[in-house]
Amino acid sequence: MDHYENFPVASWLCPPALRAPILALYGFARTADDIADEGNATAAERLALLQLYRQELHESWRNPQHRSAQWPEVFAALARQHQTWAFPLGLLEDLLDAFEQDVTYTRDHHVYADRTELLDYCRRSANPIGRLILHLAQVQDAESLAMSDAICSALQLINFWQDLSVDVPRGRLYLPLGANLTDELAYARALMEQGAPLVRRLSGRLGWELRLVVQGGLRILDKAEREDTRRIRPTVHAGDTALMLWRALRM
Repeated sequence: MDHYENFPVASWLCPPALRAPILALYGFARTADDIADEGNATAAERLALLQLYRQELHESWRNPQHRSAQWPEVFAALARQHQTWAFPLGLLEDLLDAFEQDVTYTRDHHVYADRTELLDYCRRSANPIGRLILHLAQVQDAESLAMSDAICSALQLINFWQDLSVDVPRGRLYLPLGANLTDELAYARALMEQGAPLVRRLSGRLGWELRLVVQGGLRILDKAEREDTRRIRPTVHAGDTALMLWRALRM
């Protein structure tokens, strides 16, 4: 479960009117994530590219006709959809801040001191995604935003605990210093359950999309609680579909 796959990209459940803006946002986030994480570039090279990426974002906001030399498709799609949907720039900036932190913090083998510090990272790496989706759905009340934040932070934490067998060998250390994995899994579940009532505030396809995202995260937690994720990466597969659909119906 890659966090950026939590965008309802290409799903038949995604409302047709929202597919183009969601794809534009996904392309922006996925490309920045790849700059921070993929290939053999040095940390300095990654940070320089992310700074250029940020400059391209600002330029596309100032001038919708701007043509990015390095990422033309990403920023053309984003600027085009921004003209219709008026994406909040601050949320996109938060995502870039988190990607830069991926380069400067975890790659240097720093360890998060506590859950509060980790949640601050989630606030910028994950929560903007949910808030952008709610922006498209024109849902902006404080209670819904708080529920969205809880779901997105939970998804980010679940992704961390799911990926320990992959991240630790790469020097990505997300488990806070002295933390107990069992406790962290329980916390992620509680956070997801705290945000889950949001599914009843979103109508139609988007509401069902969110139900399945929530249930997918909870299913990963079910498996992570039974398996040692330091050795095995639990995943959702076809055999989980019926159970997830049943649980989604019961929400």
